[in-house]
Amino acid sequence: MKKTVLLSRSSESSTETLEPPPSSASLIGENDEYVDPLKHPSLSLLTQPQADNRPHIRVLHGGKPKFVQSERSAAFRTQFFPEATEMQWNDWHWQIRNRVRDVQTLANILDLSTEEQAALAAHRGSLPLSITPYYLSLLDRIDPQHPVRRSVVPVTAEFRIAPEESGDPLGEEHTSPVPGLVHRYPDRVLFLVTDFCSTYCRYCTRSRMVGDAKSHSCDRQQWEQAIAYIEAHPVIRDVLISGGDPLTLSDDRLEWLLSRLRRIPHVELLRIGTKVPVVLPQRITPALTRMLKRYHPLWVSIHFTHPEELTPETAQACNRLADAGIPMGSQTVLLAGVNDQVDTMKRLMHGLLKIRVRPYYLYQCDPISGSGHFRTPVEKGLEIIQGLRGHTTGYAIPTYVIDAPGGGGKIPLLPEYVVGRDGQDLVLRNYEGNTYRYPAYHQSSCQGGNLS
Repeated sequence: MKKTVLLSRSSESSTETLEPPPSSASLIGENDEYVDPLKHPSLSLLTQPQADNRPHIRVLHGGKPKFVQSERSAAFRTQFFPEATEMQWNDWHWQIRNRVRDVQTLANILDLSTEEQAALAAHRGSLPLSITPYYLSLLDRIDPQHPVRRSVVPVTAEFRIAPEESGDPLGEEHTSPVPGLVHRYPDRVLFLVTDFCSTYCRYCTRSRMVGDAKSHSCDRQQWEQAIAYIEAHPVIRDVLISGGDPLTLSDDRLEWLLSRLRRIPHVELLRIGTKVPVVLPQRITPALTRMLKRYHPLWVSIHFTHPEELTPETAQACNRLADAGIPMGSQTVLLAGVNDQVDTMKRLMHGLLKIRVRPYYLYQCDPISGSGHFRTPVEKGLEIIQGLRGHTTGYAIPTYVIDAPGGGGKIPLLPEYVVGRDGQDLVLRNYEGNTYRYPAYHQSSCQGGNLS
């Protein structure tokens, strides 16, 4: 169905870039006050009449970059951020400065449940409340069981710690040779370059460190120490840049990091782990993608949770990355009451393929402290994989893994498709539950044939 499009155009003299000037802070942190780099020109609105009640998408043209804005997002901005212009809303710096971080502001937007209010009042330490205005627009205002809302708004269950849970269940600190670097697998390292995210997920594996104002993970000296370790170990061919979220760094700082790593001869592959295209799609600007494409081969792994995250804004962000030649894979955590149904997961995986993101991993939720209300039985994950395999394209099926507690690494799990053996034949079960025999290979039968 064709959608009505509203086009907003600025004056011809509008500045192209929305990036901060060189003197600005390289990372917009918890308490930074950043001055807008642009004085936004007034906009004239060219409107086509809408037909019936069909949805529309607004496309902002402020010179460059251009951003789409869904009808839902536009309505939310008008209601809860009426002072923000359309151009400000589409400025990622504005989104970070105006993220919701306190109970009073959140209560003005959401009808908070008793559990949510109590959790917000009692919270101390790392993993604070932080939600960008854009991502907040996706939450149901009334229902505390709304899946996207559950993933970012605290509840009192976070304070119930089970014996099997810990702050560092994957043992990252025990496999960290220098601060900010995890060397668990032989040929690759995890490089934690920041503890900052624009939006904090309540099931975060690194809840012990993210949002901690005392962290020094963005310190240049710490970066240099980690890079020196990578340089000194030629076995390392793959560097995954993560955090926190590395795409909350400025273009200049991120490019310094990428260029520095790309100069190391034995580093073949760079990867970035991020949720920014989902919670802060305004960050994916043409300027950013032009910079990133200079450092190929570069891959991006994006954390997706639910099909309601697949908005026009996120689709545009992912398409920009794909157009820059950057392959993208999704990483999804299996969460009780959020995405633990076959239909929900199928809609998410199908939607990802449509925006050129390849489903990569489906993670069993790590046993981090206070995660019991999110964790599902392993059988649930196997049920979901079984509900996908054969019922949809293999491209839409992620690898279901448990990241083994204590630093054991990712261990893939599959439903039981091997029934057993009948003689020497292998007996297999397909997606419909039917059994088939695969004949045993006999080397002797393939030798000495007569080709007369």
